[in-house]
Amino acid sequence: MDAYDEDSGAPRGPDGPTGARRAEAPAPDGGTVDGAAGERADGREDGGRPGGGDEVVGSASAGSEGAAARAARGGTARPDAADLGATHLSPSSLTPASPPYAPPATAPSGVAALSPAYRLVAAVALGVVAVVVCVHLGMVFLSLAPANTVSKRHGKAVEAWVYPEFEQNWKLFAPNPLQQNIAVQARAEVRTKDGGVRTTGWVDLSAEDGAAIDHNPVPSHTQQNELRRAWDFLVSTHNADSRPVGTRGALSEEYVRRIVAMRLGREADVRSQGVVQRVQVRSETVNVPPPSWSSERISTRPVYRELPWWNVTADEAAGGVR
Repeated sequence: MDAYDEDSGAPRGPDGPTGARRAEAPAPDGGTVDGAAGERADGREDGGRPGGGDEVVGSASAGSEGAAARAARGGTARPDAADLGATHLSPSSLTPASPPYAPPATAPSGVAALSPAYRLVAAVALGVVAVVVCVHLGMVFLSLAPANTVSKRHGKAVEAWVYPEFEQNWKLFAPNPLQQNIAVQARAEVRTKDGGVRTTGWVDLSAEDGAAIDHNPVPSHTQQNELRRAWDFLVSTHNADSRPVGTRGALSEEYVRRIVAMRLGREADVRSQGVVQRVQVRSETVNVPPPSWSSERISTRPVYRELPWWNVTADEAAGGVR
C-alpha cells in the first residue's frame, strides 16, 4: 500500500508518507481535515463514517473519493497529497529575481568631457567673448541713440570704436528712403618705368562689386558694404566744397583712399602701367526712374561729384598698410 495506518506502528518519514504533510484545514461541517491523508480530527473519515483511528487511508483512490464527497456536500474540494504528488525543489532549480533595470552609462561629451583645467579656460574664453559682445552692442547703441549724458561724456571712445567699420544708418527705414543709384569710380596717376607720369581711365568700383554679388547666393560683407559704407561715411563728414569737417572727415578720407588704392592695385591694366602715386575718386548719381503708372517726372541724367587728388603712401601703393 502507498500509505501506512496511523496506529500500525509502521515506519514513517519525518513529514509523513509523501515527505510533505499539509497543515490541518477546517472541514465543511466544523471539523478539521488532515491535508495529507484526508482524515478528520474528530475521528470520522471524509465519507461520513465514524473512524476508529485504525482505518487505513491515504491511497490515491481514497483521496479522490474524499474530495468527491466534500464536493457533493457543497464544500470546497481540496486536493490531497495523493492527488498532487510530492514535489521536491532543489536550491539549484530556483531562479533568482532579475536585478532592477539600469540604463547603460554614457560617456560625457562636450565641455563636460574636458579636464578641469580646460573647462576653466573654456569658461574664461566664453566670459571674455560675452563681455566683448556686450560692449560692442552698447557702443553701437550709443552711436545711434539720441544725444544723452553717456554719449556726450564718452563720445570720443564711442566714435573710435564704431567708426568706420561698424557705422550704421537707418536710411532704408527712413520716411524718405534712397531713390538714387550711386556708383563710386576712381582713377590713378601712375609713375611708369621710364620715369614718366600717366593717368588711367575711370574704373567703376561699384560695378565690380555688383558683378561679384550677382548670381552669388552668399556674397561677402566686403563686396556688399565696404565701398558703399565708406562713401556714405565720407559724404556725411564733408561739406559742399568737399572739405573734411573735423577729425572724422580726415579719417573718412584716409579710409576711402586706402580702399581705392588697394582696388586699383589689383587692376591688371593699372598695375601694368606703373606704380600708383595719386588717386582721385568721384561719384556718379542717377535718379531711379518712377514707375510707368506714375505721373512724376524726374531727370535721369547722371550727376558727378569729383574729389581732389590724394597722395598715396608707399605702403598703400604696395597693397595696404603694414
